[in-house]
Parts: sequence; structure tokens; C-alpha cells
Amino acid sequence: MIESPNFSIEFYPPKTPEGANNLRAARQKLALLNPKYFSVTFGAGGSTQQGTLDTVLEIQREGHSAAPHLSCVGGSRESLRAILGQYKDNGIKRVVALRGDLPSGYGGGGELRYANELIEFIRAETGDWFHIEVAAYPEVHPQARSPQEDLQNFARKVRAGADAAITQYFYNADAYFAFVDQVRALGIDVPVIAGIMPITNYTQLMRFSDMCGAEIPRWVRLRLASYGDDTASIKAFGLDVVTQLCERLLAGGAPGLHFYSMNQAGPTTALWERLVK
Repeated sequence: MIESPNFSIEFYPPKTPEGANNLRAARQKLALLNPKYFSVTFGAGGSTQQGTLDTVLEIQREGHSAAPHLSCVGGSRESLRAILGQYKDNGIKRVVALRGDLPSGYGGGGELRYANELIEFIRAETGDWFHIEVAAYPEVHPQARSPQEDLQNFARKVRAGADAAITQYFYNADAYFAFVDQVRALGIDVPVIAGIMPITNYTQLMRFSDMCGAEIPRWVRLRLASYGDDTASIKAFGLDVVTQLCERLLAGGAPGLHFYSMNQAGPTTALWERLVK
């Protein structure tokens, strides 16, 4: 159906030695799938800056392409310049540029307030060295004042120099296709990679989705709730739902899939094996 290099996988930086060992084990298994690259998230207000750098460099040493997330929230131009210099010096060629979330109780926003300003800064500092990916929200960013404003914010990021976009996860393929049609109507032609969240835990999924504004279709939510503590049934049903979503996205022209692994190998591998035939 699709070659695995069109797929990518996201991790978050481990916070403990045990977490680092678990991530290495998961990454070893996921590397066998031959993803295009691994991305590594960046904590609110730069809280995992060192962890992101350490994880990215470790992935690079293992012979895989790595893409650090870079947030402008809470950072100065000087600190961002230093981070970009570290990545460039280590041969990192891809970054995911985001505004980022403010940590709880944080009052300031840093010298750069929005993702488009960060992208302009990266281009001014490093030219075309980095392939820059940005976030996209098919179901509208939870803090946007309107869908129209959200589309314009996305267009500003691309016009500032972004090369591609990765969406927030979603379970409604129509929302993705409608979003792509809308950005194409604005003259935006960058690839929009679909973000995919495997379903393995109903409570966790509900919590994440409430925070990020991702809609869980009513029929999916009710079926998941009906399984209670039956983890095996939740995972089996979730695998079917997300597989069908991915198949529809790929058949409809999505240029690739970006899997939110949650630092686990099993759920992403199960999906991958169904899609790559």
C-alpha cells in the first residue's frame, strides 16, 4: 500500500533512567520498520530542552534521522540561536517548529510569541539548512477564536518558510480532507502529514483529547466505554478503528502518517504491519 519511509514516529524525552532504557528498547523495535525519521517532543516552556537534545543525538548516533521539536515559548533569540547551533553542528537537518505550550503558572511568552515568528527566525539564522515541519489542526486549534483564524495562522507559518505540516491526531478522516482542501484554496501546497494516535487506553485517550481538542466520534467513545477494564477488547477495537482511518487517509491521498508512539513499540508496530503489505 505504501512504503514505510513515508511514515514517521514521535517520542517524548524520558525523564528517568528507567524511562530512557524503555525508550531505547522500544526504539530498537520501531527502527526495524524503517521510518523516514523519529521526532522528539519539547516540553512546555523548554522544560525538556536537554532531554530532547540528548535523545535526538542518541537517535542520530544509532544511524537514524531525528527531528527535534523546537518551541519559542519562554525562549530568547539568544537561547534559540544556541539550540539551533547545537543541532546544526551535530548534523541535524530537520526540526518541528512550534509555538509550544506555556507551563502552569508561567507568565511570559518569550521574545518570539508565535510559530511563524520562530520559523522566520530559523530561516534568518540558518537559511535552508533545516527542513521545517509545523503543526496543523484539522479540527481547529483549541485556542483559536475561529476556524478561519486558525487557517490564516497555518498559512502564516507556511509562508514564513515551513516545508511541511504534521496534524494533531484525529479520528474523523473528513476533517483532514476538508482541512487540506481549505489550505489548498489559500494557495498552500505543502505536504500535510496525518498525525495518528493508536488507541490503547480509554481514560488516557479521553484526557489527551480534552486537552488538545481532538474529537472522539460518539460511536467510538461509546464502544470504548462499554469495554470497561477489558484492555484486550479496547486494544483490538482501537486497532481496527485506527487501521481503517489510516487506510482511508492513504487511499484519499495523504502523503504520509506520523505515529504518536507514546514511547511504546507495540501499538505502532501493530498498525504498521497492517498498512505495509
